[in-house]
Amino acid sequence: MTLKAWGIAVLTVALGAAGAAHPLAAQTLTLREALARADSGAYANRIAGGQRQAAEGEASKALKGILPTARLEGGYIRTTDPLNAFGFLLRQRGVTEASFDPALLNYPSAIGNVNAGAVLEVPLLNADAWAGRSAGGKAAEAAGASEEWTRSRTRPDVIRAYYGAVLAAEQVHTLDTAFRAARSHVGQAQSAVRNGLATPSDALLAEVKAGEVETQLLQAKQDADLARRQLATLLGTPDDTLLVLPAVLPSAEDVRALLAAPAADSLDRADLHAASLGREAAEADVKRTKYLYMPRVNAFGRLDWNDPTTPFGGQEAWTAGVLLSWSPFAGASEIAERRAAEGRAASARAQADAALAQARVEVARAEGDVAVARARLDIAERSVAQGRDAHRIVSRKYEGGLATITEVFDAAAVERMAYLGFANARYLAITAAAARRQARGLDPAGIGLAD
Repeated sequence: MTLKAWGIAVLTVALGAAGAAHPLAAQTLTLREALARADSGAYANRIAGGQRQAAEGEASKALKGILPTARLEGGYIRTTDPLNAFGFLLRQRGVTEASFDPALLNYPSAIGNVNAGAVLEVPLLNADAWAGRSAGGKAAEAAGASEEWTRSRTRPDVIRAYYGAVLAAEQVHTLDTAFRAARSHVGQAQSAVRNGLATPSDALLAEVKAGEVETQLLQAKQDADLARRQLATLLGTPDDTLLVLPAVLPSAEDVRALLAAPAADSLDRADLHAASLGREAAEADVKRTKYLYMPRVNAFGRLDWNDPTTPFGGQEAWTAGVLLSWSPFAGASEIAERRAAEGRAASARAQADAALAQARVEVARAEGDVAVARARLDIAERSVAQGRDAHRIVSRKYEGGLATITEVFDAAAVERMAYLGFANARYLAITAAAARRQARGLDPAGIGLAD
């Protein structure tokens, strides 16, 4: 390898290593991207999609009594049975005068027959199948609406998990800043002890208070890691634990705009639509059971080929006809099936009523949560300003010898808790806004923070 080639190879490896060493180059995962991932990858959504597909398959079963059926048949039989042997000979068009010899009729030689047939069956009147098709179609639509509702319910979960991870990261940053400030206060206390301006107990208390902040920081880091894992799991990619998320939550002004956004007065929810369709499907199934007492009419036609050795050999023969079948009583099975269908219909009607009542409760709770979140946000924002001013005043008093190191740490703790509470208030306000939209049947992604 030439020197130039070696240089190019080394440069390529170096650039690759540099790119891998800078995670900041990775693109930040936006809320819109997280929601898109969850739509296709979240476990709940995938389960609901499979259930919807299964319901559509069940609905298609009724087509067996509606659509024509075509099939091919074939087989080989060899026999010395007198009746079958003469029948095979007839089907093969091989009967001669010698075939009527009583000895041959009674004791025929073994004869083989290759049969091949094409069969077409056409349903003409199967009322129960048509009613079953209607019921199955409604059930499939209900499953589709349930899938839509599952996706709608997953989105607030994604928003909670997404901003929960951001909140955890912001808490880590707040506590990290507080820990550095605590270590600075420890250094000041130790310097004051050396200069005879404070007692050793002040330095020891400072160390204890700094240790408390460090413990909170370690716990916050663990919580942040767990929050990222929970988000990755919710998105259906549990192994993707290196998600790059925003560093802080949206500002208080942006969050207030979410809470102030008017919510629709309608209650157009997919779960209510699914419950209504489920009731219609159950009622259609009751109608199907009534048609079990009606006669069924089906037509059929077939072509047959019979030959001693060759499939589809010999001369073809056709058969066609219409069949009528009627079972006015089949051991009370129709009665039992109708009772079961009526029970399912009663249950479906109750479920539809319960879904509507529950939806109204959820709307009332969501509106209440929004009102509480708005008040909590205002209080938390004022607490931040008050805690910051109180900490500043106590710090100046400490510098002037008018306050103890314990008072400084207590003031810092109050300010720290105010910042943490302010972040948590913004988080709860975001999730309350998303929950309100979901309760109303609106897309939670429309809260305005998805970009």
